[in-house]
Amino acid sequence: MAVPGAAALPLLLLLSGAAAGCGYQSCPPTRPDMLNVHLVPHSHDDVGWLKTVDQYYYGVRNKDQHAGVQYILDSVVAHLAAVPSRRFVYAEVAFLARWWQQQDPATRRLVRELVQQGRLELVGGGWCMSDEAAAHYRGALEQLSLGRRFLRRLFGACGSPRVAWQIDPFGHARELAATFAQMGYDGLFLGRVDHQDKRARQQRRELELIWRGSDSLEPPRADIFTGILPNVYNPPAGLCWDQLCTDPPVVDGDGPERNVDAVVTSFLQAAATQAQQYRTNHILMTMGSDFHYENAHLWFKNLDKLIAHANARQANGSRVHALYSTPSCYLRELHRANLTWPLKTDDFFPYSDGPHQFWTGYFSSRPAFKGYERLSSGFLQVCSQLETLAGPSARDGPYGPGDSSVLREAVAVAQHHDAVAGTERQHVADDYARQLAEGWDSCQVLVANALSLLGGTKEPLVFCNALNISVCPLSEATAHFTVILYNPLAWDVTWPVRLPVRATSYAVTDPQGRPVASQVVPVSGVTRRLRGGAGGAPGELLFQAWAPPLGFSTFEVKQLSPGNTWDTPRGLSGDPEPQIENEHLRVRFDPVTGHLLEIQNLPKGISLPVFQSFYWYNASAGDGLSPQASGAYIFRPGAPTPVPVAKRAATHLLKTALVQELQQNFSQWCSQVLRLRPGQPYLELEWTVGPIPVGDGTGKEVISRFETPLRTAGRFYTDSNGRQVLERRRDFRPTWNLTQTEPVAGNYYPVNTRVFIKDQKVQLTVLTDRSQGGSSLQDGSLELMVHRRLLHDDNRGLGEALDEPGADGRGLVVRGRHLVLLDTVGDAPEQHRPRAQEMATPPTVVLAPGTGPHLRQVSGLRRALPPNVHLLSLEPRGAGAVLLRLEHLYQVGESQNGSRAATVDLTTLFSAFTVTSVQEMALGGDVPLPSLSRLLWNTPTGAPRARLDPRRVRLQPMEIRTFLASVRYRGLGQGLGGP
Repeated sequence: MAVPGAAALPLLLLLSGAAAGCGYQSCPPTRPDMLNVHLVPHSHDDVGWLKTVDQYYYGVRNKDQHAGVQYILDSVVAHLAAVPSRRFVYAEVAFLARWWQQQDPATRRLVRELVQQGRLELVGGGWCMSDEAAAHYRGALEQLSLGRRFLRRLFGACGSPRVAWQIDPFGHARELAATFAQMGYDGLFLGRVDHQDKRARQQRRELELIWRGSDSLEPPRADIFTGILPNVYNPPAGLCWDQLCTDPPVVDGDGPERNVDAVVTSFLQAAATQAQQYRTNHILMTMGSDFHYENAHLWFKNLDKLIAHANARQANGSRVHALYSTPSCYLRELHRANLTWPLKTDDFFPYSDGPHQFWTGYFSSRPAFKGYERLSSGFLQVCSQLETLAGPSARDGPYGPGDSSVLREAVAVAQHHDAVAGTERQHVADDYARQLAEGWDSCQVLVANALSLLGGTKEPLVFCNALNISVCPLSEATAHFTVILYNPLAWDVTWPVRLPVRATSYAVTDPQGRPVASQVVPVSGVTRRLRGGAGGAPGELLFQAWAPPLGFSTFEVKQLSPGNTWDTPRGLSGDPEPQIENEHLRVRFDPVTGHLLEIQNLPKGISLPVFQSFYWYNASAGDGLSPQASGAYIFRPGAPTPVPVAKRAATHLLKTALVQELQQNFSQWCSQVLRLRPGQPYLELEWTVGPIPVGDGTGKEVISRFETPLRTAGRFYTDSNGRQVLERRRDFRPTWNLTQTEPVAGNYYPVNTRVFIKDQKVQLTVLTDRSQGGSSLQDGSLELMVHRRLLHDDNRGLGEALDEPGADGRGLVVRGRHLVLLDTVGDAPEQHRPRAQEMATPPTVVLAPGTGPHLRQVSGLRRALPPNVHLLSLEPRGAGAVLLRLEHLYQVGESQNGSRAATVDLTTLFSAFTVTSVQEMALGGDVPLPSLSRLLWNTPTGAPRARLDPRRVRLQPMEIRTFLASVRYRGLGQGLGGP
């Protein structure tokens, strides 16, 4: 059913604009008096899953899975060329780009002809088919942009996909729907929706709908027609003719093996059944599956026969017309039907394919890789920005050739629905991490080149890649060095620097040479254990650094003495009121158990009892009644009540002028530090979990749970890909009547950056540094799954238990951060919105021996952006061109101040270059917006966009505007400086 109270919308496509793009004009004729069956040949080629990207492309390790993408593309192109009526759709640009590089000019000409004729239709258009739960909106947007830019460069307008093709992700996000709509896609096709949801939609004939991707953007900007495919993405039963299938071929001879009549009858029956669930005289059948068409001759020859013999039945009264088609041609026919379609405004999470089979475990699977992907995406922004600010010279500077494209492609691959999702085999996860590491190496060279050019130095620059375990050879061995803090955000940032050192006293000075308060504290025992016995520095130098918008500051550090004494943590024994405090927060602890007791927001006068601790669900191994086990995809606890890791924590309290923290040890494998610094309006929780013990034969799924007396009425709130916030209700779905069979797993949702609970006055928000599963299973409670170690496969094709070995083979240890905010409901967004961006795109710390750069402080902006505007993208686009995206951070009505419209002057914004002209682009950055405007959904509520004035770019809530700017560089060091 449609959302109550929402008006249903007609599907209107302005095909005059689409026709110029060649797709709709090339569609085959249909029969208005018949049921038209659009047969869509396709191959779903995972960019890594059971095999690595290389193994899939070349066809290596076929004993694990028979798949060779290079042969698929070879074969498809040859057999499309052989028969003009044949069609094929392809989605994964990462594979297509690799294959294209190996083709001769004649093959490239042939492929271009097939694309121009609409016979090879490119769908989706992303570098991969991204995950929708664990992918941050920036990563998903940029991998789509990367793929679309490649297709546009090769094939022109005909290479721009008209339909989004998300046929395999395990649930679907509202923010991604809005992204597809704003990129100009006309339709979105999905393969997987919850089995209860799908059954209800089949009965109501609502498998096709208008999905409104945003409440903030004026319709129809975020509206997209969405179709749910009948068989996920597989062919009907009995009609699979790939070399990987076992169905018999179509035999149309006169011998004893003749089966053509039975095959056609089966096809017509499948078509009639499917037609009862859809609303027009057109239906779509996906004719392909995972890595099909390696021998395309098998598929196409049998499909040729099926079409010919099925249509021959029309002479005997059949009212079915079969044809080769594509998703966009099918979409065109739906438009021609001119029906009114139901409206959907929520999302498609969580996904379940059976009563005890909620695919909510992957929200948290492989937490270390999820963290590495998020860090890599943030560092890619740093790399792109500095390449843009320093200009072309940054690619080949004093530290050698640097390149952002290696990391860009690695981050794009990591968005795949079996990559950041954590549902790949272990050796594939290792390969994804390898690709990211290679990208880091290349980008670090580029960053060093840019900093040297902007700062005026050729001294060595050093990156400390192991600061999460307090390892940095330069700071440990050098008595005099410089810390360079680069801030990729468009506002001033204050950031805590924590470096391993061997002495106990240092002098730190800021860019103006003024002293900065600093101190040395001992490295924690947990961190020493994480180093794996490799030794390392005994202390950590702490100081607060800061950097201007889109710029860096330098801080000089000199050792004062080689002494060996420092402030040390003490236990809580004898302290009747243990607490940590700064000017914003007071945090109280239980002196007996060591648990968090209460958080107080001092300026607002808010006190909230908060109990926080760690628990684990015992992972189901399956049983006689239900064989379903917890695995990489599925979360199924063996009991609804989790087990405490410990009833009390061993604690140590550290209070200094620069940091106050309570160190909690719950067990040998679970610890946490709760930390406050001066000026910090949030409580930082740094957790370290693992190796999870499984010697008792039980897999464990570890959560951090917060319990409060807030009256939340079964409601909690999670983000959609790190952007929009959606209300969740326990044991409830907005668009269908849920029969809840798993009270824990069935209430888990993806948490990309934040989750919160609130009553009428107070809001408790938890920010995450990576994607995790989360829920509120009791009123006033929040929980986040931080780690999982399992001993059984969940029978979804992986064939491997999620049992990560870690660096030493004894099990994975993960360290991460949660930030806890306590505020009024009205003011909370102005805290969690910018703070989530700092978590997703943190400053980068670079070290240099001695005094470092000549210029001590540089900003790439002449002024900070308005506080509700975020610089989402800044990257070079060839000689004298820059792509930039500006984003409004707030939703409509979310914040009295933050939700106001904002205005930016692009012409005087940047200090490194002058913007000489600006062209507004669609969200993907590959198509000018005016040329795309006719492809937007047309409803009476649509509003024309005002003419672009680069001096007054106006942003409404939740709006992202994309610009291609022509720029003239001012010359290195000219016009750059502090804010």
